[in-house]
Amino acid sequence: MHAVTIDDGALVWAERPDPRPGPGQVLVAVRAAGVNGADLLQRRGFYPAPPGSPPDIPGLELAGEVVAVGPGAERFAPGDRVMTIVGGGGQAELAVVDETVAMPVPAGMGWAEAGGFSEVFCTAHDALVTQAGLQAGERVLVTGAAGGVGTAGVQLAAAMGAEVVASVRRPELHGALSELGAATVVEPDGVAGAGPYDVVLELVGAASLPAALGALADGARVVVIGVGGGARVELDLLALMGRRARIGGSTLRARSTEDKAAVTAAVVQDVVPLLAEGRIRVPVAATFPMAEATAAYERFAAGGKVGKIVLTNG
Repeated sequence: MHAVTIDDGALVWAERPDPRPGPGQVLVAVRAAGVNGADLLQRRGFYPAPPGSPPDIPGLELAGEVVAVGPGAERFAPGDRVMTIVGGGGQAELAVVDETVAMPVPAGMGWAEAGGFSEVFCTAHDALVTQAGLQAGERVLVTGAAGGVGTAGVQLAAAMGAEVVASVRRPELHGALSELGAATVVEPDGVAGAGPYDVVLELVGAASLPAALGALADGARVVVIGVGGGARVELDLLALMGRRARIGGSTLRARSTEDKAAVTAAVVQDVVPLLAEGRIRVPVAATFPMAEATAAYERFAAGGKVGKIVLTNG
């Protein structure tokens, strides 16, 4: 097979041995794989793949057709369409996937959308529902809302009956976020005035968190899952105590297979039906042939997009 490989900071479309599925695994012919911020960090040497994942092939999500199953794998059969999170190795022609984290692709869903679904919607659902316990009628702030996780978070929160405030720097992106379900779209300097917030999905980090912390409702929950705007911030603990607020953080990639299986099971139950019904979607800003990964990474880094950058095969 061929795969996107990291070679001294460069992305090279290189030949690698075909992987083989082990017990409980399936082999997937990859049709599409999303690009995420973690891929850019791994390319720069800052976010190594977890044990058991290819160390030099990036890619945290993929979609494709099952072409072989390993011993004991019974959930899927050759020919089934699946989408999934992986610890790495998604940006290749073939990938081995633990069947417990694979999800069925709804009928009619295109490969590009399926390839850009898993990482961002699993991350957003886990943060909003499992960790923050979001309820209908609550007010939610999503910072950095134009990216993959941001657009997923806006849609999920709106579908759950929450009132969504989306924060994004570029005014030209406001309309697209409103179409995805945001009741209010503000620039970062408008965050403090648009509260109070019951739940904050923090995707930017230190550059935006202080404004959100100053506009929390009583009993608010803050989940930090992005730090592109800085990883260190000064907290007013007295204000946090006064609001009885909680701050947590999360990543998905390094979790155990069992933990990821629980995350994807919840997504299959709560989110995949919304996809099938057309109530949510995967906004795809651009697609690139997988052999042109360098151009795709450059487009991702340039910003100014709504939704996902996706690599495709065939």
